[in-house]
Amino acid sequence: MNRYFGSGLLFIEIDGTAIEYDLEPGEEMVVNTGNLVAMSSSCHIDVVSVKGIKNKFLGGEGFFNTVVKGPGHVIVQTMPISTLAESLSGFMPQND
Repeated sequence: MNRYFGSGLLFIEIDGTAIEYDLEPGEEMVVNTGNLVAMSSSCHIDVVSVKGIKNKFLGGEGFFNTVVKGPGHVIVQTMPISTLAESLSGFMPQND
């Protein structure tokens, strides 16, 4: 993770749509690790294991999720780079 602070503009590149949330003190948000874009320094982050063997292997989301706890501002993206690459792979030329 990178930390940015100060006045001015920050340009970031994300895939899909940016969705912004304002978390209240103690409010938690569970997101796929690849979807988290940014959060306020007042937020706390924790990585937790996905519960249940079926969820890990059949859920399609992997073994870990990210829990962001407020207060603070959180930005998530709708399409992480792995999903974008998977979406575009069908349009790429195949070497036979």
